[in-house]
Amino acid sequence: MPSIGPISCVTIAAPELQHMIDSYRLFLGYQLVDHGRLSDELARLWGLPNLTGRRYALMLPEGEGQTFLRFIESKPASDYVPFKHMGWNAAEIMVQDTDQAAARLAGSPFRIIGPPANLSISDKIRAAQALGPSSEALYLTSFSEKLPQFDTPEAKHFIDRVFIVILGGPSVQDVNAFYATHFGVAEAAVVPCVISVLSNAHGIPPDTRHDLAALPLQGQSYIEVDRMPEGTLPREARQGELPPAISMVSFGVTQLPTSIDWIAPPRALPQAPYHGRKAGLCRGVAGELIEVIETGG
Repeated sequence: MPSIGPISCVTIAAPELQHMIDSYRLFLGYQLVDHGRLSDELARLWGLPNLTGRRYALMLPEGEGQTFLRFIESKPASDYVPFKHMGWNAAEIMVQDTDQAAARLAGSPFRIIGPPANLSISDKIRAAQALGPSSEALYLTSFSEKLPQFDTPEAKHFIDRVFIVILGGPSVQDVNAFYATHFGVAEAAVVPCVISVLSNAHGIPPDTRHDLAALPLQGQSYIEVDRMPEGTLPREARQGELPPAISMVSFGVTQLPTSIDWIAPPRALPQAPYHGRKAGLCRGVAGELIEVIETGG
């Protein structure tokens, strides 16, 4: 059975690529480490040949680490509303100080939609939520002390790497079963939690508790699965384009599973973040795009 993790790359569809690069550099301290145009073989791996030649950029916190943000030029779906669709809802970034990180975004292209607050599950975890220039949702999270139940990374930089990706699905149990079947992810306990940005998007009381589970991955990474409210829409993309906002998430995997229905046959790719390793793309039960990169570990 393959083992999945860590999070390798979070891909965001960017209507204006340079604006994304400038915003993440100036306000989050991310540095550009690679840029270019998408190859035909990568676009075909994703089943999106129209993306051939589109500009992309890869960024890292202070230019360091192995968890990339990747921005790709893509035309957004006109009806996308954050937290009202199935799929990848947000990327959670470890920061040294949530309040100061949120304050840094004042007057920036990042709009705070959830001010700094302690989580309902622990007063040792503090988070704020923001929307970025391409309607991508970011959580800025800090821990006042290391918690034994969570294997989390230290924030070496003021604003560090993505360590959790948030997936909205029809059922926590169905999502957990998919990742367990294909990637060996352990079953995670379901905990009712307040998720104010999700409730606000759906016009329900902000103190509503939603089913949530933190699926543990290798490499101090997690997939947080949120059960979406009734009336949640599928994540639709324009014909030939990436899904809006957070389009896909890439994970390391010890070996590519044979049980997956791949969008196209997996192949080795030379450029970052693949570095000659074999990768494949599939869809999960919430319609989310999951890219896995073989690590051979």
